[in-house]
Amino acid sequence: MLVNDTIVALSTPPGQGAIGVIRLSGPKAIAITDVFFKGRNLTKVEANTVHYGKIEDEQGKVIDECVATIFRAPKSYTREDVIELSCHGSPYILEQVIQICLRGGARMANRGEFTMRAFLNGQLDLSQAEAVADLIASENEASHDLAIRQMRGGFSDQIKELRQELIDFAALIELELDFGEEDVEFADRGKLEALVEKIKGVIKELLDSFHLGNVIKNGVATVIAGRPNAGKSTLLNSLLNENRAIVSDIAGTTRDTIEERLNINGIQFRLIDTAGIREAQDSIEKFGVERTLEKIGSSTVVVYMFDVISTKPEALWADVERFLNASKVLTANATRIFVANKMDLNPYTQPEDYYKEGMISKDNLLPVSALNKMNIEALKEMLYLAVVDNPASMDQTIVTNSRHFDALNKAFESLDAVLNGLRSGITGDFVAMDIRQALHQLGLITGEIHTDDLLDSIFTRFCIGK
Repeated sequence: MLVNDTIVALSTPPGQGAIGVIRLSGPKAIAITDVFFKGRNLTKVEANTVHYGKIEDEQGKVIDECVATIFRAPKSYTREDVIELSCHGSPYILEQVIQICLRGGARMANRGEFTMRAFLNGQLDLSQAEAVADLIASENEASHDLAIRQMRGGFSDQIKELRQELIDFAALIELELDFGEEDVEFADRGKLEALVEKIKGVIKELLDSFHLGNVIKNGVATVIAGRPNAGKSTLLNSLLNENRAIVSDIAGTTRDTIEERLNINGIQFRLIDTAGIREAQDSIEKFGVERTLEKIGSSTVVVYMFDVISTKPEALWADVERFLNASKVLTANATRIFVANKMDLNPYTQPEDYYKEGMISKDNLLPVSALNKMNIEALKEMLYLAVVDNPASMDQTIVTNSRHFDALNKAFESLDAVLNGLRSGITGDFVAMDIRQALHQLGLITGEIHTDDLLDSIFTRFCIGK
């Protein structure tokens, strides 16, 4: 891919709107625009300035009136000369302006090419560039805040610091190899072991944060399950504070899943109301129950609801064994919350009667009245804490990218090999090999080590114009 040519693309969403922004980047961006922009001589204006003018085609026909914003290298997003044309948002106008740019010597940008140039020109490292895509895709406060922190380099700085510490020791090990015949030792093995233990500890914390980062980025799959008429649809409506699901006294009203989104303290939960779990009465209900079990199997949180009027403790325990334990559909790291519903109709029910060691306790059972919205706010708090064990952890570095997780995991394994080698007294060349592998994996995260295939895989996920 050429990085010394000039690219152009529409940077706002396609379709009709008040304004559409066309972006050019490259050595000829200003010269190409100056030919058709009639207002100021753009080749002579100062950087970081905005100018009003008209756009004319080669025949002198006025296409639009627009505003041109000038950024001169290296003080731009790509560290190249960049021009952004804010035109009226007519698809016809925008297409005409882009065609004029193409005829003037620019070419259409590939997906993510502006951000790729920012990376190749040293404006961003690779993990920061990926955070740009996460920022664009963020749908809630928590995912937005994580993307902002990563884009500003918090995660990158931590990885680079770890990598540099390891490089300093690796250099000493490599120096020993140059003096192999003289049996000298430049790297203190005790200090190296302590350093590797420290780096492993930091990487372990980052690896442990991935589960939280993943659910923040993609939303928390939260299944509301239970027997028919337990009040699941009423609970969904109460959580959303709207009548989203049909509520009826007739058992088996919900035959398929209903999915809605709920934001709790910046975390997005994907609430899934499911068909009641019981022996199906017909083929349609059977299909609904099967779908319910599938949803439970792929969930992060299961809210299992039961009716305190018709469900005795023994019946609840049997349901848990039958549908959540024996069926083995629940993911290993999923959280279970048990909701004792219709407490308003049976206020003398003792929640502790439903406790069972290793299954249900005061920590995961909540009495509610879904109809009267009793304890709904408490349930929201339980849902939030089921995902965020410690709210303070939201301010720490959190891994959200599966590529980063994979690289960290491999780096951790390589550091394990380093420790095993040091403790078993293997020669420096084998220790150096494992250190180099760990450095390679950490370098892949920030882009200090990269391949064309890796870059293509990352940047083709961006939109054109970014």
